[in-house]
Amino acid sequence: MAVLAAFALIVSQGDVLAQKRPELAPTPPMGWNSWNWFGKPNINETIVRQTIDLLVETGLKDAGYNYVVIDGGWRDTKTGPNGELVPHPVKFPNGIKALADYAHSKGLKFGLHTVPGTHDCGGDAVGGYNKEELHISQFVAWGLDFIKVDLCKQTIDPCGDCEKSSSGWSEQNIRNTYFKWSKLLRDCGRPILFNISAYRFRDWNPECCNMSRTTQDLKPHINGGAVFNSPGRANKGLLSVMAIAEFNNKHAAAAGNGYWNDADMMANGDPALSFEEQQSHFALWCIMSSPLFLGNDLSRMNKAELELIKNKNLITINQDPSEQGKLITTINGVQIWKKKLKGGECAVMLLNLDTSSPTKPLSLDLVEAGLQKVSKPKDLIADVAMTVEAKRLTVSLKPHQSVMFLVRE
Repeated sequence: MAVLAAFALIVSQGDVLAQKRPELAPTPPMGWNSWNWFGKPNINETIVRQTIDLLVETGLKDAGYNYVVIDGGWRDTKTGPNGELVPHPVKFPNGIKALADYAHSKGLKFGLHTVPGTHDCGGDAVGGYNKEELHISQFVAWGLDFIKVDLCKQTIDPCGDCEKSSSGWSEQNIRNTYFKWSKLLRDCGRPILFNISAYRFRDWNPECCNMSRTTQDLKPHINGGAVFNSPGRANKGLLSVMAIAEFNNKHAAAAGNGYWNDADMMANGDPALSFEEQQSHFALWCIMSSPLFLGNDLSRMNKAELELIKNKNLITINQDPSEQGKLITTINGVQIWKKKLKGGECAVMLLNLDTSSPTKPLSLDLVEAGLQKVSKPKDLIADVAMTVEAKRLTVSLKPHQSVMFLVRE
């Protein structure tokens, strides 16, 4: 009887925890999100339709970017008479279903940002707290494929005198609320990928969702432009590319099996970053197996930016589900990142964070660095040959520039 009771407890706990749908994200999801470039006030259905068209016309859809996600700004400032969500009547006059249908007609998937508390991050009372079933039924009716549930403001946390965050949430209520969303989405009758955006990693995230943020936001274009390397917070709680990468690196072991650590949407195309910084940013997100969500204005891309985010070498490494790549060491200001790949190879990235000189000559003894034979002496980022002689790699890197190559262990 004791054995049966213990087994029943394990089964019940498993049913509580294993609520995500791992088959929706066998590899890191890819797509586009509106926030970095357009924010809340500037997004509208014309821009979203144009983005859908451009994803197809530029070949980004064929490269794997298949989710179109509207972040903040699609909702009205109030809910309907029964608590239902209402698309903004001026910016989205034809509603959400029409946009989802248009995305589907182009072979793309469609998603929205929503909030699980009482208010959104701007203070509008449009949250899903105690209205989860209603809002999810709307998402199903609209034909959504993706939901980003963003931990904004909470005014009725039921935990009494327990410690709460500045936004009004207790940790227990965060967990309970996200698991409620997880179960309802699992059972809603439609395959909807679940993205948690709660600003740090929690050890229950991999059992609850398909992807979750591990940090605060990357500093976006709408807040003055991205920052490549700044310790801590770049501006008002917003982080640099490297701060996010190093936070995200701490949770590499959790990635895989239908769950991925989300390092936030990317800042590629942001003129605040040099092109070398954009290359390193994209390569980092790829080697970290982060979901690849563009945050740019697709109508403004130049040829080099487009070729970078379509780079087959890097996307192949990102989409290899073997593991999340990790920072393994730093030598004289150069970080070494490594990701094991199926088939016995590893992707290795060298990233120069030394800004003291215009270029940094680097002669790396692969054995001393814990690496082995280079499979192909080619930089996968720039798609050019590299010099490798007697297990020593020689390369010259500008500040914030990187190279990536394959080794065989």
